[in-house]
Formats: sequence, structure tokens, C-alpha cells
Amino acid sequence: MTAHDNIKEPSFRESVDMMFNRAVALMDLSPGLEEKIRVCNATYTVRFGVRLRGAIHTFTGYRSVHSEHMEPVKGGIRYALAVNQDEVEALAALMTYKCALVEAPFGGSKGGLCIDPRDWDEHELEQITRRFAYELIKRDLINPAQNVPAPDMGTGEREMAWMADQYKRMQTTDINGAACVTGKPPNAGGIAGRVEATGRGVQYALQEFFRYPEDVAAANLSGKLKGKRIIVQGLGNVGYHAAKFLSEEDGALITGIIERDGALHNEAGIDVDAVRAWIVKHGGITGYPDASHQAEGAALLEADCDILIPAALEGVINLGNADRIKAPLIIEAANGPVTAGADDILRDKGCVIIPDMYANAGGVTVSYFEWVKNLSHIRFGRMQRRAEESRHQLVVDELERLSADKNLGWEISPDFKERYLRGAGELELVRSGLDDTMRAAYQAMREVWHSRDDVKDLRTAAYLVSIRKVADSYRAKGL
Repeated sequence: MTAHDNIKEPSFRESVDMMFNRAVALMDLSPGLEEKIRVCNATYTVRFGVRLRGAIHTFTGYRSVHSEHMEPVKGGIRYALAVNQDEVEALAALMTYKCALVEAPFGGSKGGLCIDPRDWDEHELEQITRRFAYELIKRDLINPAQNVPAPDMGTGEREMAWMADQYKRMQTTDINGAACVTGKPPNAGGIAGRVEATGRGVQYALQEFFRYPEDVAAANLSGKLKGKRIIVQGLGNVGYHAAKFLSEEDGALITGIIERDGALHNEAGIDVDAVRAWIVKHGGITGYPDASHQAEGAALLEADCDILIPAALEGVINLGNADRIKAPLIIEAANGPVTAGADDILRDKGCVIIPDMYANAGGVTVSYFEWVKNLSHIRFGRMQRRAEESRHQLVVDELERLSADKNLGWEISPDFKERYLRGAGELELVRSGLDDTMRAAYQAMREVWHSRDDVKDLRTAAYLVSIRKVADSYRAKGL
């Protein structure tokens, strides 16, 4: 038995509240303002029926609004059997702090539907989604100016397109109707780079962390991302893109992948695309030939590696396994993968955790860009791209003229012209904006982390930065 065995594991909701309380204890907020920021403003529970397979099936859904210090409020809608009010309210609170941290001008919200999407075919899922959207839309819980959902676990572009279409059917004169949800397909008002956004944000977060040698040293690591051994838990949208970009672009080694049906391990590195293709074809990782497979997937969380990326469910690192986690650096690609109890154990061990509130904020950041694009009714780069290329052409022409002068003895490198002449399109601009956002948010966190003796970790720093911004917004309203 360890000293932690008789401590009760906090729920996800309790974990968020405990981490909030730890941060506000270091702040000078009035008790009234502290309470106003902590509590959830409202939660709507809907139970609706849909006739499917010759019978009426009743579904339960939630939409929670945590804070309206800025509007609209923003947050995903997840489809999962485990969805409940406590979880949705905790996720809505995280969204408030996340938006504040990355300076997206939204309050926090979250939604969920108690359903396993794999139990229904596409047409049935569309009927269920449209009816859920109808219930939310008629109460302004989907509205471009008030409440803007996005994809989450179990949902994606397809579901967002159905919801947007349902909104337009009901609000036929709203010219900004496309902005009622984000994460839509590109051909339905979406934005380039939204599907990859959360995973891309995880990559940018790690790149920024590794720009500061003293931060890397705090995790008992050294050097850059190249060659670092990474274990990813969950190869869904977020985990897949994070692993793909970190291995292909930064030279990291994906040595472990944990999925529903076990885990793959190969110290020489695993081909992420090959595993993804295997999962699509076989429904799981079992039988994948180029790595060793173990049926007890969660055990690989405790394997030796440099970076652990939990990218699936909350609470996977808890009082039961925190003592055995060897990774010196954990980046929370999922929401709440480390419980408050495990957080204490890991901090005592010297493990550095890059918190979910920051690490997975790429999704809401690019959702913000999509919302702005929908409201402006023009794609990014359309007005300036060719003008940019024309200006760059002037520079290239002058350089070519000078390099033709043999007396100077220099020439333009072969690929310079092609790279320099290419004006930024929507995808490049989205990635640029996301990179800038992740850098600025990390710098705000680390400044607090390094400047205050009473702040021992990045999570507390993230809460301090975000709560201060929310408090300033409420004060500006006169509260």
C-alpha cells in the first residue's frame, strides 16, 4: 500500500474545482467575485424522442454555460454514453479558462449527448443530431451571437454541418447563420486547418516549451524535440495529428500508442499513418505487424519515455497509477487526463505537466478564426495573397538581376524563389495565427511560473493568468 491508497479519487468536476481553488488562494479576489467565476451560470437538460427502427427512442442531452463574461460562449458537443451534467459543467468551466488564456473572446460552454454514435447508422445519427440541435436552437443555445458549439469526442465535421443546416432552416433571415457552429467542413463554411487544429496546437505547445532550456531542464530533459521518445494514449483526431506532426516535422520518435484494444510499443519508432490505416481497416490495433502488442494498454502509460501525451479520456492518470508514471514531461492533449490527486503526486516527483487548458486550446483558437471568417463572409488571404506575391516578385527580380552580375560572385539558392514567392493562403494564415497564439499563451504562463515563488507548476500559472482575465472582464462590467 502507498500513502495515497486511502485517499478518495476526486471526480473530474471536483478536480477542476480543486485546481481552481488552489489558484484563487494565491489571488486577491473578493469572495463574491471568486464565487461568480467558479460557478456554472446555467445548465439546460433536454430529453427528446426520435422515431427510429419502428419505435420512439428517448435521448438525454446537455448544454451548459459556465461564464458569460464575454459572448458568445464557446464549447464543443460530445457524443458519449458517459456524458453527464457534472462532466459537462466541468468541461464548460475549462472552456472559460481556456478561452481567456489564449485570448479568444468567448465565455465557456459545453454540450453533450448520452449516445454511442457507433450504435446508429448515418441517417439515424443525422435525425438524432438535427432533433438535438432543434431543441438547443429554439432556446438560443446555438446562436452565432450567443452560443457557438464545435466538435468534441464522438462528433466531427459531419455533425456540425447538420447542426448549421438545422439552424439555417429555423433562422432563415440570419445572414451570419454559418457562424452558429464551428468545425464545419470547408465546403460548408469551415476553415482550412480546423480538423488538425488541436493536434497542431499540441505540437506548437511542445515546440514553445523546448525553446526555453530552463523549462526543459525543469523536466529533467535536455536538447530539442528531435529524438525524444513519445507515448500517445488515444489515436483519435487529436492524438493522431499530434503524433504525426511531432514525428514527421520535429523528428520525435513515437515509441508507444495506446488504444481501446491494447497498446503498441516499439523503441525504434512507430509509423503513425500505418497504424491509423490499420485501425480504419481492422477496427483496432490488434494484429498490427510492426510493433509489439500488449492487451493491457493502460500499463504502457507507465513505460519509460520522454514525453507522455494523454489524448483521450479524462482521469487516465490517477491515484492508482501516478506513482508509477515515469514520463518526466506530460502534455495534456485531452481534457482532464490527470486527476487533481495524481497532479499532486506527479508534481512531488518533479514531473512537468503542460496543462490541458493550454495544451489543447488549438481547437478553440482555430474555431475562433472560423467564426471570424463566417462573420466577415470572406476567406482569409483572398484580398492580400496576390498583392503579397507581386511585392515579393519585385524583390526576386532585383536579386536575379544582381546575381546575374558575375563580379559579385553569388547566386540565389534554387528553392528560395519558389518559397519566397508563394503568398500565404488560408491554411498558412491559420497555422501562423495558431502558432502565435500558442507562443503568447505559453509566455504568459511561464512568466507567472518563474516570477512567483508560490507558483510551482504550469497548471497553477495557467489558472492564475486566465482567472485574472475573467475577473478583469467582470470588473469592467461593473461587478
